[in-house]
Amino acid sequence: MVAGGSGRRFGGPKQYLHLAGRPVAAWSVDAARSASDGVVLVVPADDLRPGGADGRGGSPVRDLGADRIVAGGATRSDSVRAGLAAVPADADIIVVHDAARPLAGPALFSAVVDAVRSGGADGAIPVVPVADTLKRVADGWVRETVDREGLVSVQTPQAFVAATLRAAHRGAGEGTDDASLLERVGATVRTVDGDPRNVKLTRPEDLRMAESMIGPVAR
Repeated sequence: MVAGGSGRRFGGPKQYLHLAGRPVAAWSVDAARSASDGVVLVVPADDLRPGGADGRGGSPVRDLGADRIVAGGATRSDSVRAGLAAVPADADIIVVHDAARPLAGPALFSAVVDAVRSGGADGAIPVVPVADTLKRVADGWVRETVDREGLVSVQTPQAFVAATLRAAHRGAGEGTDDASLLERVGATVRTVDGDPRNVKLTRPEDLRMAESMIGPVAR
């Protein structure tokens, strides 16, 4: 579970803010536990120092429900690698999820895990169709309209064969998601249906939107 970001675009660490009375990261940890044998949570290193928490009145990291909490790195991929180091060596499937997607429900975690367990792919990711018209621009000018046929938006959680995920990260590469690292080493990634409600909290208004949608996914 990756919660190691500083939340620059959000205006602060969003993983500890409360969503329907619970920290954002706690929602994600709870959903992950439904399909996992254990949950490793990656947080900013400062939050693991004595007295370190979010600094904004949220819950301390120890109250987020993870089995183990480790310090993240300078980038998302560095943080994932820190989490991988804490996952037991005998794990056969590893799920990576952004804690900033608190509305990912247990069914979505199960879907990606089942897709990997069924064989035939090294990873599985949830996707949703692109609905908007896409244009490529440069210097404020439209250069072309991009054909959206076959294009999708990618979400987390993403599930992977553990050995393949570890190998993909061995080169210390960087990617906006872990599936992109698998693609670079020639591993196979299949898709499952994502959930339009599985929004990523990027700006303050996203938290308010998540509050309005919390009823349908609350357990």
